[in-house]
Order: sequence, then structure tokens, then C-alpha cells
Amino acid sequence: MNLVVVSNRVSRGKPNEPMTGGLAAALLPIVEKSGAIWVGSSGRVRDGNQKEPFAEIEALGTGALAMLDLPAAHYGGYYEGFANSALWPALHSRADLIRASQEDYASYREVNAFMARALLRFQKPQSAFWIQDYHFLALGAELRALGVRQPIGFFLHTPWPTRAVIGGVPNHRELIEAMLAYDLIGFQTEEDCENFLSYAEQDLGLVVRDGVVHSHHGRTRASVFPIGIDPQQFAQLAAKAATHPDVSRLRRSLNGEKLAIGVDRLDYSKGLINRIKAFDRMWTLYPSLARSVSLLQIATPSRGAIEAYGNLQSDVAKLVSDVNGLHGEVDWTPIRYLNKGYSQAVLAGLYRTAQVGVVTPLQDGMNLVAKEYVAAQNPVDPGVLVLSKFAGAANELDTALIVNPHDIDGMARTIAVAVSMPLPERRMRWEAMMAKLRKGTIQQWFADFTDALWDSRVDRIETCPSEDVIADPLAARQLRPVTNGARFH
Repeated sequence: MNLVVVSNRVSRGKPNEPMTGGLAAALLPIVEKSGAIWVGSSGRVRDGNQKEPFAEIEALGTGALAMLDLPAAHYGGYYEGFANSALWPALHSRADLIRASQEDYASYREVNAFMARALLRFQKPQSAFWIQDYHFLALGAELRALGVRQPIGFFLHTPWPTRAVIGGVPNHRELIEAMLAYDLIGFQTEEDCENFLSYAEQDLGLVVRDGVVHSHHGRTRASVFPIGIDPQQFAQLAAKAATHPDVSRLRRSLNGEKLAIGVDRLDYSKGLINRIKAFDRMWTLYPSLARSVSLLQIATPSRGAIEAYGNLQSDVAKLVSDVNGLHGEVDWTPIRYLNKGYSQAVLAGLYRTAQVGVVTPLQDGMNLVAKEYVAAQNPVDPGVLVLSKFAGAANELDTALIVNPHDIDGMARTIAVAVSMPLPERRMRWEAMMAKLRKGTIQQWFADFTDALWDSRVDRIETCPSEDVIADPLAARQLRPVTNGARFH
């Protein structure tokens, strides 16, 4: 099987460059080691006169990276408009922030159709397409309209909300009907999957049996595939990063005090305001922790042209200043607040330096920072993870200290507990979480999804005689790839 992976963002994986997001960091090792072609935006736009949409195609490990310039006339409406001002807030249960026009939706569909036409370049008899995330909900339907009959799967990295919330998105019915052109739709959690199936059954009036939706497109299976990381590789990064200048300087500057760390995009879903309020409350409730524990908060700006993000950036900066002014001393700053990104190698070292990892989103699909923090720890003296119950990772990392990010006092007390947790308990909790990470690696996620995608397509062929991509279902099964996790290590 020739796998074509599609996402809005891609990553070249240069070791000293900041990662553009959790999705890019997750997909990079898969593409490098599986031989897949990874297609995504170049970050530039094009006018209508260019014939060749692909700006660059280059090798990436055993795979390839193909970047294309998206159409200038529609990019704003697609990305800042419908994708991030309508879908993103809805998917994170912030219906109050949904902003979108009909023109934005039209641009979203145009970009999905543009990407579909570009992908025909990579279509082969044994190809399969794996589409990533909310930017391309309709891409499967556009590919089918162009005659593509190969397997097409979709994985959503964000949560999927309740019927009532997704119903606030303009054109939601048309969009979700288009999603049913996919053979397989993957979600991070059971709750996300159940919400989607509930919409298909209750709002679209479709038959849903055993996780399979029956529509005019045929059979679409919805299933759960919690994304993982490569814990062994990340642990090695963390150990090697001890001598990196950024990590060494941080360690020397602590002067024996304990450190908590948060690493997030600057986004309203990440709970940054509540997190900083919790630290403010902790230093108020436990004055002895002043000068004993500080917070390093890395918050990478994103989507600054969208009003909600610009407002958030100002609000967080002001709150950090207020808290530092209240609790700080001439020789001690409670919160170190940085608005820049770091490479995976440096982040691994920063995680290992911190005694507490604070991952407290208001809503998150998985949150790989939580898993990376755990994997980066020193096995002899591991730190403690404080984790929001609304992150998908909380379903797996259940020996973290689980918090409600809306309960400021509760978070403050829990962070104080984390700071003073004795070593035997820290080891016990960390070892249990590492066992989960080793079981659910990124390689296993890849293998599970691609196996299920091939099975789903074979099922559709066997139940829909009009599907003619592979006339013989037995031949289809024989073409199925061997994707055990070992070959990608």
C-alpha cells in the first residue's frame, strides 16, 4: 500500500527548529520511517495563474514531503475563517466564539476541492489516503467526486462535541454528510466517537450499527485510536538535552528551587488564564512555596489575526504581570513567561528539569505534551504530572494528578501536593504512566489505523457491488500491508 498522508501543516523535522504543533510532531516519525508521502501547505499562497500547485517535493527519511501553495483568494476564509473561527471553537465546545460567514464556508470547500485535485498526482491502484484533522472534513467527498475509489481514512486530532454544539456550526449538516465519504473516521476518545455517531443517527436520521454509519456513500466506520508518542526516543532526547545551553542555563538559574512547566500554543482551549490563577492562588494559600517553586510557561503565539486570539494574548500577558507584581521579589520571579517555540530536543530537556508538568486544558483531543512530559522524566527521580480531566490523555494517564481546570482552588492545592510528593509515590505513578505510553506508541497508532482503514475499505467493497477499485475482495485482502509496530522503530 502506498500511503498518502494529508494535513494542513507539515514538518521537515530539522532538529533545531521549533515544531509547528502537536500534529506535525506526531506525524513526522511515521512519515520518516514508513515510506509515506506527506502532503500539506507550504505556508504560502498562490494566484490563479500558476499551473503547478506543488512548490516543493523532497525526501523525508524513507518517505517524501510534498508542499503546495494554497489559493490566495480562498486561504483567509478557509484558515482564519471557517476552520479556526467556526470549526475550532465548536470542536472545543466554545459555541460562543463561533464566527463564520457563508463566504468563509465557500472558501473552506474550495480549498478542500483544490487539495483533492492536487492529490490525484499521487493516486495509484494500491494507494490509500489518510486525511488529518478538521481543516479537511470534506476532502474525502471531494476525492470521491473526482473518481477516487481507493481507501480514504480520516483522523480527528481535536475533540468532537455534543450534537447541540456542533449544530451551531453553519452548514453543519452538509459538512458531516460529506464526512461520510470516508471509509474510516478515527477519534481520540470514546466520548468523541459516541458524539459523532449520535449526530449521524439523531440529526441525519441514518442507520448506525456497531460503530458503522450507513449512508448514500456506503458504510463508514467510526472508531477510537488514541494517538501516542515514541516514549523511548523522547526519553533519549531528554537525557541528551541535559547539556544543551538553554537547559543548562535554566537549571543553574533555579538555585535549588523547584520548577513547574507548561508548554502550549496560545489558545483559549489550553486553560492558560485558569492555570496562572491557580498558581497565584497557590502562592496565596501556601506562602512557604514562594521562592520555593516557580512556573515556566511557554506559550507560542498562533492565529493572531483572529480577534479571540489577540484578546487572549493581551489577557495572559497582563495576568502574568499582575501575579509577578504581587508575589515577586527583587531577586525572584514567580512566572517566567516566554512567547516563542522550542525544538523537540530542547523541550525534552526542559521537561526533565521540571519537577511538575502542568497540562490543564479546558478541552483537548489528546494533548501530547502530557505524554512527552512523562517520557522525558528521569526514572530515578521522576516529576509529577498535573493533568486536566478534559484532556484525552487523562483516559490513559490515570495515575497523574487529575484536576478540574475550572476549579482554581482545587488546582492550587493539587499543584502544592505535586511539589511535595515523596519519591516512592512519584515513582509508582510515573511507572504506571510509562507502561501505558509503551503500550500505546505512535507506531502502534499508525499500525492500528492503517489496518482498520484497509479492513473498512474491503468491507465497503464486499457490501457495495458498485465499488470497482478492486474487483476481487480476496485480492484486496492480499494487498493489505503488514504494519506491526516493530518495522517503524
